Amino acid sequence: MKKKILIISGGISKERLISLDTGLQVAKELKKNLYNVKTSEPNSNLEKTIKKFKPDVIFNALHGQFGEDGYIQTILEMFKIPYTHSGVIPSAIAMDKEISKKLFIKYKINTPKFFTYKFDKKNSQLIKAINSKLKFPVIIKPINEGSSVNVFICNRKNIFKILNSLKNYKKVMIEEFIGGREIQVAILGNRKLGAIELKPKRKFYDYEAKYNTNAKTQHIIKIDLPKNKLDEVLNIAQKVHKIIGCEGVTRSDFKYFNGKFYLLEINTQPGMTKLSLVPEIAAHHGMSFIELIEWILNDATTQR
Repeated sequence: MKKKILIISGGISKERLISLDTGLQVAKELKKNLYNVKTSEPNSNLEKTIKKFKPDVIFNALHGQFGEDGYIQTILEMFKIPYTHSGVIPSAIAMDKEISKKLFIKYKINTPKFFTYKFDKKNSQLIKAINSKLKFPVIIKPINEGSSVNVFICNRKNIFKILNSLKNYKKVMIEEFIGGREIQVAILGNRKLGAIELKPKRKFYDYEAKYNTNAKTQHIIKIDLPKNKLDEVLNIAQKVHKIIGCEGVTRSDFKYFNGKFYLLEINTQPGMTKLSLVPEIAAHHGMSFIELIEWILNDATTQR
C-alpha cells in the first residue's frame, strides 16, 4: 500500500508563490503515482490536519523564512512523524548567510568577502569600509532570504537608495561582487548528483531570472569544464553538505572566476517547480521526477 503523504506548502515568506508551485508539482506527481496525498498550509489548522490525516511522511515544500530556517522543523519534531529535508539546526545554519559563510571560511572553502551592515553607520563610514574591504560594485542581500529575494548589485551611486529600501531587515550582508560563471550543484544524501551552469540574460541569476519564464536563462547541463574542475566543485558541495549536517537534497550555488570556485550559499530545500534545477540535474543523470520525490520521501527521518 502506498504511503500517505502530507505536503506543507505556502506559508508567509516572500517565497510563498514558489512554495505553492513546488507543493503543486510534487502533489501532482505523487497522485499520478497513486499516493494518498493531502496538502496543507503551515497555519493554526496544521496540528488538526496532521492528527486527522495521520500521514506516514510529511513533505516540507516550504521555502524561505519559517519554512527552511528551522522554525517549521521545530514544530514538526513534536509530531514524531518523518519529514523531508534537513533538521532544525542544519536548516537554521544554512538559512543564515552570515553563520554559514563563517563556517565556509573556517573550513577553508572559498566564498566572496563580506561584512554585515546594521544601518547604524554614517554614509561616509560605509563607503570607506567598502573601499578598504571589498571595492565597488558590491552585492547587497538580506541575511535570511532565499531565491535571491531582494539581492542587488550596487555601485556608489545607487547603494544608499537600495539600502533604504531594505531597512525593514535591520541587518543585511554586503558582499564582494564576483563575476564569472554561475554553477549550481545538487547533492542527494551521500551522492554527488551533478551540476548545471546558468547563463542569465539579466545581470545575474536573480529572482526574475529564476522564476520568470520570459527571462530566458540558459540552462547548460553539459558544463564546459575540465573533469578535474567539475570534480572539484562537486566535492566542495558535498563537503559543505556534510559540514552543516544537511540531510536529503541540497543545492549549492557557486561562481567560477579565474579558475576558482566561490561558494555563495547552500539551499536545504531546493525548488521542485518546472523551472527548478535539481529535478533537471536528476533527469540528466537518469532519475525521473517521481524517483527523485520518492528518494526524498524514503530519506525522511525523525532521527535527527
